[in-house]
Amino acid sequence: MAKRIAKTLFNCQACGFQSPKWLGKCPECGQWDSFAEEMVAAPGATGPLRGITGTLKATPVPIDAVTVEDKERLSTRIAELDRVLGGGLVEGSLVLIGGDPGIGKSTLMLQALHGMAANAHKVLYVSGEESVQQLRLRSRRLAASAPHLLVVSEIDLDAILQMVAEHRPDVLVIDSIQTMYSSDLTSAPGSVSQVRDSAMRLMLNAKKSGIPTLLVGHVTKDGAIAGPKLLEHMVDTVLYFEGDRNHVFRILRAVKNRFGSTNEIGVFEMQSGGLIEVPNPSAVFLSERPDNAAGSVVTATMEGTRPILVELQALASSSNLGTARRTILGLDPQRVALLVAVMEKKLGLHMIGHDIFMNVAGGVKIDEPAVDLAVLAAIASSFLDKPVAGETLVLGEVGLTGEVRAIGNLTARLTEAAKMGFHRCLAPRSSLKRVEVPAGISVVGVGSVGEALETLF
Repeated sequence: MAKRIAKTLFNCQACGFQSPKWLGKCPECGQWDSFAEEMVAAPGATGPLRGITGTLKATPVPIDAVTVEDKERLSTRIAELDRVLGGGLVEGSLVLIGGDPGIGKSTLMLQALHGMAANAHKVLYVSGEESVQQLRLRSRRLAASAPHLLVVSEIDLDAILQMVAEHRPDVLVIDSIQTMYSSDLTSAPGSVSQVRDSAMRLMLNAKKSGIPTLLVGHVTKDGAIAGPKLLEHMVDTVLYFEGDRNHVFRILRAVKNRFGSTNEIGVFEMQSGGLIEVPNPSAVFLSERPDNAAGSVVTATMEGTRPILVELQALASSSNLGTARRTILGLDPQRVALLVAVMEKKLGLHMIGHDIFMNVAGGVKIDEPAVDLAVLAAIASSFLDKPVAGETLVLGEVGLTGEVRAIGNLTARLTEAAKMGFHRCLAPRSSLKRVEVPAGISVVGVGSVGEALETLF
């Protein structure tokens, strides 16, 4: 009989590409020095998915013959988290949460589990990075000590799945997926094969048992979730925790959601007692706005079904360098460069010798074109040193020929502006034909960037 010999392969730790020999640069993702040698199981060896998939093979059935039970989603008792999830946790769903170190991922998970445990749901928190004593200290600070909240420090995936089978929790949290270890593989925890195998086994367990499972994932220096891209394709929902550790505000954003919208965000404030929900982000983001300051303009952006008023700040100053600098935070730098070119061509404002700095107050990131006119107005306000009236809201998409194009959800944006005390709005003229203007605010329609600047200044 032929002897079965285990083989070794070199796996890229960034994308999962496999090579029979070591390579300095990955041909798939372009990363340098990312290959690590890992052992491959011998042919015919027992696979790592034993005991999960079962022995019976699935058979195809007509789709109209499948019976579906409409069950209520499991609420976390954190309204902002439930909003991003689409209304709560779905039975058997697999959720991946990523974010920078120290951003508050573990804090949010512990608070969410405490909220569900307070409703008499048995929940299990598995930590591969902290001991149970450390978890107890953090739970005391967060006032999260419900008796149905079970905690354990473990990285062996086989032991974890055995615990799940014994205790049958209603929700399972793995913190983090990069620390999980399967004894069927010889590679170290955190490697591509370990992360992929652990996520696959947890996914099969969630689908088979119906237990919602939340995975906490590390991120790379580029901001992407560490490990192979297969990890994001495998899960049902991918949430990113955004924000700067030096700021108090955190934004939870869904970039993939099979059971809800991917445009919703949740806003939190980091305090000594944990993460506190921010039910009215517009009031928070505008609370420190200066009065009659040149370069400050307020606009409204849609995050899912929620309109949020944000302040755009711009600073245009003359430069002695040969090439002017463009530093943009919270906006698309390429989009801002396009708008600067429109200002030079259509408005005659010579911006070549000026440094331009832009920032969205509060750490929010905006990627919709409906704020183009506000970006242009903020830069022009700083360049001309003329402030925009404090009670004025600026909305509109700007084209390359200088026209102001229509935007969507204008009624919702105007309603939010009226609630926040704004009395005047500059909006595209073409959008006013199908909008209901709420009481207390007047809308001025404009058709070009030249007309908009004449109205503002």
